[in-house]
Amino acid sequence: MTQPNPFMHIAVTEALRGMRRNHGGPFGAVIVRANSVIARAHNEVLKTQDPTAHAEILAIRKAAKKLGRFDLSDCEIYSSCEPCPMCFAAILWAKIPRLYYGCTHADAAKIGFDDATIYQVIRGETSSTRLTSARIDEQLCRRTFEEWLLKQDRKLY
Repeated sequence: MTQPNPFMHIAVTEALRGMRRNHGGPFGAVIVRANSVIARAHNEVLKTQDPTAHAEILAIRKAAKKLGRFDLSDCEIYSSCEPCPMCFAAILWAKIPRLYYGCTHADAAKIGFDDATIYQVIRGETSSTRLTSARIDEQLCRRTFEEWLLKQDRKLY
């Protein structure tokens, strides 16, 4: 049997720590830069009552704060489970070029963490969601975009 990747081992340790403390589900993540751990986190949805407090999101926040930048393109992320769509999007927004994961979203569904509806909506396979949306006040909102275009010191990210 091969030895587990040391960074994945840390992610799993984080997952177990959070789960055993009733902070949230069994998910952990580690962000690594130049073979050094920059940040580690576990799911804290129950602890914080924040539905976005997933391991990957928290690890990204910690890494960005520690490095003092939002661009993590020189980092990689290890996650004990395939990231949900929200976390996957955050990984892309952080420009992290490499993702390693252990369990799949199908594995997570088997233990009650099923994000199949989100994937179906993203793929356009269903319009059935618990969310309705409506576009309102476009002109009012567009003013912020117009001011952004005039802003001399704007910085894209």
